[in-house]
Amino acid sequence: MDYQAVMDAIYTRGWAIVDDFLTAAEVDALRGCLPGEWQPAGIGRDTLHQDNRDIRRDQIHWLEPDLGAPVADYLARMEALRLVANRMLMLGLFDYEAHFARYRSGDFYATHRDAFAGRSNRRLTTVFYLNNDWRPEAGGMLRIYDDKDQFLMDVSPRGGRLVIFLSEEFPHEVLPANRERHSIAGWFRVNGYGMGRVDPPR
Repeated sequence: MDYQAVMDAIYTRGWAIVDDFLTAAEVDALRGCLPGEWQPAGIGRDTLHQDNRDIRRDQIHWLEPDLGAPVADYLARMEALRLVANRMLMLGLFDYEAHFARYRSGDFYATHRDAFAGRSNRRLTTVFYLNNDWRPEAGGMLRIYDDKDQFLMDVSPRGGRLVIFLSEEFPHEVLPANRERHSIAGWFRVNGYGMGRVDPPR
């Protein structure tokens, strides 16, 4: 990955898309670590956490290194990205949390933000896709809006693609998938507000 180009893109426009972040074989290896058990994704933090199928219907499983060598390697790559972002953008990122996300046919996640200005410790969102044979008719696009809630772009969840954006600045949604769709959603965090886990995207 061209770290300089990625950091320049985040600095100038707030987001970057990296195709072929991992090879198809590496994506397949990560898919081999998908869990057998999933939990329904919710919205809100701590005591405000709730399940709301009108807002989101995906399922999640939090990433830990003991899920397998491919997961440990992915987390190591995210740690390298954290260090580069701190050095080049001085974001003060302290740690990283991530989960597998599974969208079954018909599942979606309505428009939301991963963080609100001054009210969250999430600073940088990552989404990595695990769908090597994804076709446009399968749906499941990540739709991103700008800070004024105007449509910015649709991103296809094809395997090997990494999406990175500033968590506070871009509302986004996941459009209904027409087949099962997998990804890894993650957040680089600063050491501060609300260190409890939340259940956001993708």
